[in-house]
Amino acid sequence: MRVVDVERVRGLPLFCGASDETFNAVTAGAFLQKFPAGTTLLHEGDPVDFLYVLLDGLVELEGTWNDKETTLAVLRPVSTFIFAAVALDADALMSARTVERSDILMLSGEALRRAMQTDAHFSYAASQELAGCYRGLVRSLKNHKLRGGAERLANYLITQKVRQGGAETFTLPHEKRLLASLLGMTPENLSRAFATLTGYGVVVNGPEVTIARPVVLERLAKPDPLIDNHQPPSPAPIGKAERELWPASRAS
Repeated sequence: MRVVDVERVRGLPLFCGASDETFNAVTAGAFLQKFPAGTTLLHEGDPVDFLYVLLDGLVELEGTWNDKETTLAVLRPVSTFIFAAVALDADALMSARTVERSDILMLSGEALRRAMQTDAHFSYAASQELAGCYRGLVRSLKNHKLRGGAERLANYLITQKVRQGGAETFTLPHEKRLLASLLGMTPENLSRAFATLTGYGVVVNGPEVTIARPVVLERLAKPDPLIDNHQPPSPAPIGKAERELWPASRAS
């Protein structure tokens, strides 16, 4: 690995409290690979030998059942994923695929489990990492079970507006097919939800969205801090805060 990549990984909350001995042991057998867009990194049901760290690019986590598939999360740098499966030495519950060209570091699962047994600081950081994933999952479940499609979309748009600086007009970070899956909707239902939101001041022009009447949209969305995380991006590495299953996260 390049020195700059080592420093980025060392700065993750998962590793910043670990001893040098632990960090060196965990990264000794690590390797960094560049993957083109559309590469499947692992399939659900596969044994998980590595913890993945997304350093650059975009990764989609997917689930399938009975010829159906859905997007569970879309990850941006710097993000770890499949950590719960690594900690339990269990099979993956979801597939991972690159959405765009991505640089991904792979760390030995066996080395990580040994580190969790021998380094108390690292073990505590690992518990925080997994707890953040769990709370993000709870938020996502509440969002999907308690809200209709238009309400989910409205809160998603409010989140994007905040995260992209708060301007009235912003750009959707994903194509609409991926966005529909991420929000638990079909493309047709997403189109209907956008049509519904026109009455609340939402104007769509290709990937650009304008929220012309934010107060009116918030009345529909009813954002809730126990479900939503309408926070601007932090300069700190991702991982200290709870994970979100949309629009960006690290997932187990």
